[in-house]
Amino acid sequence: MSSPAPRIGIVVTDAYSDEDPDHDTPLLLPALRARGAAAEAVIWHDDTVDLAAFDLLAIRSPWDYPERPAEFRAWLDRAEAASRVVNAPATMRWNLDKRYLADLEGAGIRVVPTAYAETSDAARAALAAHPRVVVKPTVSAGARDTGLFDSSDPRALALAEGIIAGGGTAMIQPEVPELSRGWEKALYLIDGEFTHAISKGALLAVGGGLIGGVYEEHPEQVPAHDDEISFASDVVRAVRTVTGGRLPLYARVDTVRSRTYGLALLEVELVEPALNLHVAPYATDAVVEALLRAARDASGTNA
Repeated sequence: MSSPAPRIGIVVTDAYSDEDPDHDTPLLLPALRARGAAAEAVIWHDDTVDLAAFDLLAIRSPWDYPERPAEFRAWLDRAEAASRVVNAPATMRWNLDKRYLADLEGAGIRVVPTAYAETSDAARAALAAHPRVVVKPTVSAGARDTGLFDSSDPRALALAEGIIAGGGTAMIQPEVPELSRGWEKALYLIDGEFTHAISKGALLAVGGGLIGGVYEEHPEQVPAHDDEISFASDVVRAVRTVTGGRLPLYARVDTVRSRTYGLALLEVELVEPALNLHVAPYATDAVVEALLRAARDASGTNA
């Protein structure tokens, strides 16, 4: 007797901006179904969904969660109790706050220097250390409340103080000129294996705004050098070491090759990175296979 088709929920939200649509889910769902899975999109904040009915819940594009973080954390708790979730909820909770960068730096990963300010005085000191800075909250996504400023610009301190006043922690980093020239490179690893690399161009304009006035990525597939792939692999292994969990099923490792800092980590996104499968469609097979393995391995237990 054949085994029943694994039921896989691709976790999304219910609305996307025209500038930042979900390109991945329309490719993943038919590809999973073609491999025999019962796959469907699951809106994370839809309380009518029976989470226990799924063998696997794969977090993919719940991109409104930074606007309702407590609700998202509570949903993660419910999902984890009901089914296997990827990436592992413990890893995602750790990854939700960008202070994880300090953990990875402690594990030997080179990161762009970062100060974490919880007071106005700490923010002032961090701003004074560099001529031009990026200011952002440690809990954010999609460049929300993020700005590039001359450090003397009063808007830089105002943004940092606003983040702190709202109960958050402000991250302050020196401008990396290569980022302003659009040299950020995102490397994707599925089950620890490199699949593709994407460049999305510069996003921040000096003075606190976004280039063009809206958050709009322009992803292009680019080659990855051997040392970049090795570095990204080191990052996901360090994630596993620091969190004590599984190797992430999917990871986006954002890097920059800087004259000042060398090859350095900007961010590792383990919650809901766009995989840009529309730009690298061949990577869809690797994602589908990884999801099917995870669903088979779940065997009715939680991750």
